[in-house]
Amino acid sequence: MCRPNQGGNMGHLPRVWRALGPAIGPGSSREALRAGSGAVLGLLAVALVMAAAGTDLRLGLYMIAPFGASAVLLFAAPNSPLAQPWSAVVGNAAGALVGVAACLAVRDPGLRIALAVGLAIVAMIGLRAVHPPAGAVAMTAAMNPEAIRALGLWFVLAPVTLGTVMLVALAIAYARATGRHYPFRHFDDPGPHGTTDPPPAERLGLSEAELENILQSYRQSLNLGVEDLARLIGAAQLQAASHARPEDAASIMSRDLVTVTPETGLDVVADLFARHDFHTVPVVEEGDRYLGLICQIDLIRHARQQVQARAGRGRALPGSGRAATVMRRNVPLARPDSPLAALLPLLSGPDCDAVPILEAGRLRGIVTQTDLIAALTRQSLRAG
Repeated sequence: MCRPNQGGNMGHLPRVWRALGPAIGPGSSREALRAGSGAVLGLLAVALVMAAAGTDLRLGLYMIAPFGASAVLLFAAPNSPLAQPWSAVVGNAAGALVGVAACLAVRDPGLRIALAVGLAIVAMIGLRAVHPPAGAVAMTAAMNPEAIRALGLWFVLAPVTLGTVMLVALAIAYARATGRHYPFRHFDDPGPHGTTDPPPAERLGLSEAELENILQSYRQSLNLGVEDLARLIGAAQLQAASHARPEDAASIMSRDLVTVTPETGLDVVADLFARHDFHTVPVVEEGDRYLGLICQIDLIRHARQQVQARAGRGRALPGSGRAATVMRRNVPLARPDSPLAALLPLLSGPDCDAVPILEAGRLRGIVTQTDLIAALTRQSLRAG
């Protein structure tokens, strides 16, 4: 549905509220119980081993809070690159080492804590072992200087490294026992038939390096592994293929339109062009009834005419500040069921690169040259 936009910010409020809501899909109660039970078993086993190993319980650091955060990743998000064995063990060990060094070198508590966490992040990135709980490991050490001075480097070995290794080992065993994969498969691991061929759904024609470049380009290398990306792309392609049908205007048009009325000021129209990087804005009246289209080039020409008019007459032309003054009424139109082939000649004109899509006189969408090129590219790739 079209939404009039007169330059206010009310349209942004729903997006703000959605952004504050859940960012992940709903999880099943069975998966929640599986992950929670694994964390209980893992942390309980670590506590028992630490106590049996003779760790000094009086210092209060034999079971540190970051283990709880590590357990969340290992048991609830085992596919995350942040939860993999190298990230967990090396990351926590690096955080502990940095925290111990900060305790020995810095007296001021605020500076000590800040430096410990910041340098732990630097170390984790350098070691390719980003594990968020490691920042908490460094902070735990920096907040307990007396205990750290008593333990020294033993804090790095036990409880941190030993406890993390135990959690990882238990997470591997628990994942296999409950039908999950941990650690995640690497791109070149054997497929389901024991050969180097990946599963059919993951045969994308993309190399591991290309998939890594995609993750890095979108800054997702900390959230998704190469193998998972290949699996998701393959699943998306199969899903899209199941919906494959001849594309028409309705399948490629933009639907969430920003529109103006005939009385909208041209200064507002110009602001919409600048804010949204549009080249066209539809003009409608009540009920989304289509009246015309304003192209960016028309606004530029009108502004030039106004400058010339002021220079010649000393005043603006009557009615020159409204959208109705510059809108086009005779642009090519199409229906939602118009095939792509019918849109090609309509979008070949030199000035305006959009076709309004109407149904019973009401505006339902807009197809631009960019929309059409993208659709034709998809068809070409599918045909190849």
